[in-house]
Amino acid sequence: MTKQTDQPMPEVSPAQAEKLLLSDALLLDVREPDEWEAGHVPDAHHLPLGQLGERYTELPPDRSIVAACRSGGRSGQATAALRGAGYDVVNLGGGMQAWQQAGLPVVTNDGQAGTVA
Repeated sequence: MTKQTDQPMPEVSPAQAEKLLLSDALLLDVREPDEWEAGHVPDAHHLPLGQLGERYTELPPDRSIVAACRSGGRSGQATAALRGAGYDVVNLGGGMQAWQQAGLPVVTNDGQAGTVA
């Protein structure tokens, strides 16, 4: 997987991301396990950024992806790398913090209300 940094980073707002998810896009959460356990988007796929290089082929190549982390930095790296590998992926601008501030759902693994630290 190669990183492409010469192209503008495609980024979406939480509202735009929600629309993409309703249209069958996959939310890819690249945060660390403790961040994920505190709270994540329902039905998101968890793949920590540090494991992306060896596990990215687990992602569906024919599905749009919205990459997310806490604030948008790590998911920006994931977006660049996955785009370089041919995936249709955009970054969630502002990350999970922006998602939660927009009033969108954040849950724990057992479906209870979660938080973004």
